Order: sequence, then C-alpha cells, then structure tokens
Amino acid sequence: MRNKTRLTIFSRLMISYLTIFILVMIVGVYAILMLHQLNAGTRHILTIDNRIIDYEEKLTDSILSQMRYEKKYVITKDTVLYDQFLSAKEEFNKFLSEALLIADTSEKRALLNRVKAYHEHFQSSIDRQIGQVRGNQTRSKKEGQEIEKAADGILEVLKKLETVSRRDIQDRMSGLKEAGATAGRFAITMSIIALFLVIAISFLITRSITKPLTILRERTKEISKGVFDGNLNHPAPPEVWELMAAFNSMCGKLKAVDKMKSDFFSSMSHELRTPLTSIKEGVSLLQDGVGGTVNEKQKRLLAILSEESKRLIDLVNSLLDLSKMEAGMMPYAFEQGSIAPLIGRATTEITPLIEAKKIALRKKIDEGLPVIRIDREKILQVLRNLLGNAVKFTPERGEVTVSARVVNREVEVVVSDTGPGITKENLTTIFEKFHQASATNPGRTKGTGLGLAIVRHVVTAHGGRVWVESEPGHGSSFIFVLPV
Repeated sequence: MRNKTRLTIFSRLMISYLTIFILVMIVGVYAILMLHQLNAGTRHILTIDNRIIDYEEKLTDSILSQMRYEKKYVITKDTVLYDQFLSAKEEFNKFLSEALLIADTSEKRALLNRVKAYHEHFQSSIDRQIGQVRGNQTRSKKEGQEIEKAADGILEVLKKLETVSRRDIQDRMSGLKEAGATAGRFAITMSIIALFLVIAISFLITRSITKPLTILRERTKEISKGVFDGNLNHPAPPEVWELMAAFNSMCGKLKAVDKMKSDFFSSMSHELRTPLTSIKEGVSLLQDGVGGTVNEKQKRLLAILSEESKRLIDLVNSLLDLSKMEAGMMPYAFEQGSIAPLIGRATTEITPLIEAKKIALRKKIDEGLPVIRIDREKILQVLRNLLGNAVKFTPERGEVTVSARVVNREVEVVVSDTGPGITKENLTTIFEKFHQASATNPGRTKGTGLGLAIVRHVVTAHGGRVWVESEPGHGSSFIFVLPV
C-alpha cells in the first residue's frame, strides 16, 4: 500500500490557518489604514477648520468691541474705555496671529492677510481720530468713514473666511464619507472572499481527513460483525495512512486468530464437553445402582459429583455461547411472538427457588403486549439469567418483581429485587464477562460472571438495550427494551 499524499495533517492545518491569517491581516491592515485616514481627517477638522471658524467669531466680536469702545471714548473721553479698546485691539492681533499660524490653505492665508491689512488701516484711522479728540480738534468725517469702511472690509473678509472654512469642512466630510464607504465595500468584499476561501479550504482539508476515517470506521463495523477483510488503500495524510496500514495488519492477524479460535471451539466441544457428559451419565448410572449397592455416604458423594458435573457442563456451554456471540457466529432463530408467555415460563421454572427462600414474586404484565421479532430460546435465556440473579441476591422473605409494558414503541421488561444493591463503580462494568459485583452478603452463591455478558449480547442482537439502576441498600432493577 503506497501513500501518494505527502502533506501531513499538521501541514494541511498550518497552510489553511496561514492562508486565513494572511486574509485577515490584509483586511486588518487596510482597516487600520482607513481608520488612520478617518482619524487624520477628523483631527484636521477639529484642530484646523473648526478653530479657524472659532477665531473668525472671536475676531468679529473683537473688531465690533473696538468700534464700540472707540465711539464711547470719543464721546466721553473716559480713559477706562480707551484701555478696554486697547485690550480688544491686543486680543484681535493675538487671534489673528494664531489663525495665520494654523491656516492650512493659501486662500485662507490670503484672506487673513487681507484682514490684517484692513485692521492696520482701521487702526491708523482710529489713532488719527483719537489724536484729534485729545487735541480738542474737530473730528474729521473722512476719518469716521475710513474707520467704518475698514471695519466693514474686515467683517466682509471674515465672513468669507467662515464660508471658505465651512466649505472645506464639508468637502473633507464628504471625502471621509466616501473613504468610509469605500473601506466598507472593500471590507465586505474581502470578508466574503475570505469566508468562501475558509469554507473551501476547511471542506477540502476536512474531506481529505474524514473520508479515509469514514472508510476505516465502516470497515471497523464489519470487523464487529466478524468480517476481517482489510485491503484499505485510499489516499490519506501520513498519520491516517499509517493507521490504515496498521488496520490491514490487524485484519490479517484477526483472520489468523479467528481461524485458531474456530479450531479451538471445535476441539473443545469434542474434547471437553463429551467426556464431561460421559462422567455425568456415569454418575447417574452409579446413583441408580448399576454398579452395585450404594450406601448413604456414597450417594452423597455421587450427588455432589453429579451437581459439579452439571456446573462444569453449564460453564462450558456458557463459554461456547459467549464466544460465538463475541465472534458474531451465534445463530438466531427470529420469529414473531409475544414476550409475555416467555416471562410466565421463566417465572414458573424458578418457582422452587423462590419458595425455598420464601421470596414474594410479583408480576406486572400489561395486557395486549405487541408481537415482536424475537428468538424465543435466547430471550428465555435472558429472563432466566436476570431472574436467577434477582433470586440469588434477594434475602429470605424479600421480593422480586417482573414487569413488562410498552414505552415509546418499545417493549420494556424490568426485573427488580430487594437485594443489597450495586455500588456506583460497578454499574458500568457489571455487563462485562467474568465480572461479579461485590455484595454485602458474604455467604452468597458465587457465579461465573458470564450471565449478564450473555444477556447484553442477546439483547443487542435483537436491536435492543439493557442497563441496570441500583443504589447500595435499595435493591437493583435490570431493564432491557426490545423494538416493536
């Protein structure tokens, strides 16, 4: 078996993760650049355009304040008003200088320089008029007109500066909006592309891993049915390919073991069961007096030998049955029938043991149980094992209950007892072969640990399920369900 695929699972995953990482990084870097651009535009609006508008308002207020203080001073000649005029003049010059420092376009700088020129003309006209007032000269109408003209020029240019600044803000906002829309479209496009690539890459990589594993799983199911046919040869990552190679090797060994097992069963059936049967029959003949008169002591010994021979034969038969079930070679004679007569037969057979221990047997069989597909002898074996265990672990004057009903289109059979119960750690392993749950009764009869393992195999072969519910000191309930 050759593997044509060289990339390991780790390499495939790393390539896919790297591809996804690169796509995410591209989208992330572009998003960072666009955010930087948006932040720069917003910062420019806040630190330049809005401040220029703010300076325009302050300059307007300042020039109006200067005109107001100058007129009041000319009328009242109050030096306080003149000082306020000078303060407004200093503020105007300060605001104008700061606005010139942050002006970001030649148009704005030109407008601010025009404001500066108008203000110089405005200031020189005011100085001349104040000089006339201080010299008790008659105020010149021409100077008043020049002052008004200069002030109007300043206000007009400042208004134009505001218009230009708001236009720049609008243009910048439109640019930011367009950039945001472009970034959104790019992000959506890249996200869609990344999503499709991620899905495609994930599908291809997952497919290359899961397909051979699926084939391996199906072949494993065949093994559970006793079909040991390997020959797995499918392109796969090296790790899975090595697993398939080990699987093929295992199938070859299982075939050999299966053949040895079959030969062993055949040999044991003739070499062990036959002499045990002969011993049992010989003991029976001796008990019947064929070999001569038998005294009481000899009868007791022969009775013990007969019982032990029967136990050995039953053990061999159980081992053979369980081995066949595990190998998937146990034949089943399925037919349509009701489970109620089988429950009645099993309880009748165990009546002597129940009466000997003075146990109360209760049956709760629903009327009209549906006909189901069962192997009568195998289900009878299940009932015998469960009832036998219940009677064995139930103390004298205890109670054993057998119930049968239909639940969710399944026939549910429950065998409950009032015995010592089963510890939590034994609940999951009690159906394993050779396993015997510990009990609080040290004098109880020892078993082989095969009965519940056989129960599980038979119920599973019928398409059903079996489990146990128990708490120490509160008895046990063994439950199995069979499909209708």
